[in-house]
Amino acid sequence: MNTIIPGRLTASLIAIVLATTSTTRMSAHHSFAAFNISAEKTISGSVKQVDWTNPHTWIWVDVVNSQGTVETFGFEGMSPNYLARRGWSKSTLKPGDKISITYRPMKDGSNGGMFMTALLPDGKILSMTGQPTE
Repeated sequence: MNTIIPGRLTASLIAIVLATTSTTRMSAHHSFAAFNISAEKTISGSVKQVDWTNPHTWIWVDVVNSQGTVETFGFEGMSPNYLARRGWSKSTLKPGDKISITYRPMKDGSNGGMFMTALLPDGKILSMTGQPTE
């Protein structure tokens, strides 16, 4: 005769739900669904702000459009830990720095996207996937 102990069944169900929920949340966190990864764009402007925060860094850039109006673009980057291991620091980019950013645009057309590389006026190239290079 098989009997199910209610406490063990409840604990098993809770464990399954937690495992499934955390896996779903993790895969959603690493989704590139918002970005058009088959396209690449470049803008030039001035760094407005750098958010050196987890889980992802953000770089905000002010860009003057064709009408002479300033538009702010937001670029999602890798985590501070990942970038620090590749030579970045929270002062690698500072407000006012002139910069050209190559990025994967947002699918919805909003200003910004996934940061790929940046070119500084001195010719230094910064990459989200590697060390700052000359």
